[in-house]
Amino acid sequence: MAKEASRYFMAVEENEILDVFIYGDITSWEWLESDISSYTLAKLIQESQASEIRVRINSYGGEVAEGLAIYNALRNHAAKVTTVCDGFACSAASVVFMAGDERIINEASLLMIHNAWSYASGNAKELRKAADDLDKISTAAANAYRAHMTISEEELQELLDNESWILPEEAVQYGFATAIKDSGENEKQQYSARSRVYAELTGRAPTKQRETKTPKTTVSAKTGEPEEAEKKRIPDKPSNGLQKVFSGFINK
Repeated sequence: MAKEASRYFMAVEENEILDVFIYGDITSWEWLESDISSYTLAKLIQESQASEIRVRINSYGGEVAEGLAIYNALRNHAAKVTTVCDGFACSAASVVFMAGDERIINEASLLMIHNAWSYASGNAKELRKAADDLDKISTAAANAYRAHMTISEEELQELLDNESWILPEEAVQYGFATAIKDSGENEKQQYSARSRVYAELTGRAPTKQRETKTPKTTVSAKTGEPEEAEKKRIPDKPSNGLQKVFSGFINK
């Protein structure tokens, strides 16, 4: 199954693997095409029969309640969950990142964690209650970090109080991430993405990259000089599908 993709949120299921991309805000009301709610994502994964869910994240975060609901939906799903930080995983998005059984952060990525914040109005008593309630909300969100962290409670609280940006090496050191994705892994992912684009443009299944071979040479029995055993092949002409796609650019 596949969800019809919006610009920044999309999901693709193939070979029992569901790839989910959260590249926008996490919110209860999806005003923009980039927004994603807990309802949308929970419904998506509950309808999936995938044995593995991979969640790729590039988000400034959003509402705590939505982030917690997505976190719990992923944690309670029977599938293996892998989360990948592709850029920023801030605030509520960092909570979602913590839902992974494996939590991978790219070399050029960051986590950001902080205490929950809100707006409040009312008299002194109501404002004091709002502050106490906010402390409890912060505690609930921080439990996602506590489930995996290797630092002390005091160190975690200091990071939250300081609204801290966390580098990949620090994320692994603190227990927030399980690994840093290396450049070799990135190249494989990029080739996979290019393959999908190729399939969309041409309507043909992607093929494996050809291996580059060194031309063989043989020695002539008459002259003793080396002669070519293989001639260089002339590259195939682009497919009609690609010509149509790119002709608009070429002719301008």
